[in-house]
Amino acid sequence: MGKKFILGALLIVLPTAAQAMDVATFLRKADALEKKGMTAMFSSDFKLLKKEVETSSLALRAERLAAPKAGRRPAYCPPPRSGLNSDEILAHFRAIPAARRPQIQVKEGLLGLLVRKFPCRG
Repeated sequence: MGKKFILGALLIVLPTAAQAMDVATFLRKADALEKKGMTAMFSSDFKLLKKEVETSSLALRAERLAAPKAGRRPAYCPPPRSGLNSDEILAHFRAIPAARRPQIQVKEGLLGLLVRKFPCRG
């Protein structure tokens, strides 16, 4: 089962959960799921990671859309029909120094990736 299937279309759902997950925990669970192969789809951790990315992504999108209305520049400016795939997310999270991963929430990690991939120009 490809990483893209595990985390690919995880960019729309509910507001940020009260108990946000850190990047270290996310990667530990994602690595364990990758080892499970096709059976990972049925794991509660699969659903947990999916919800974490969806929740964080939706919150970041809401913040981006609210910024201009509040007179602020958005943190990132994606083109229409853009998104992230699981390979990008995992690579970005793995590029974060291991010592910092427990201190960075998934939402903050995703924001870093979005800012880098979709900078606002002008």
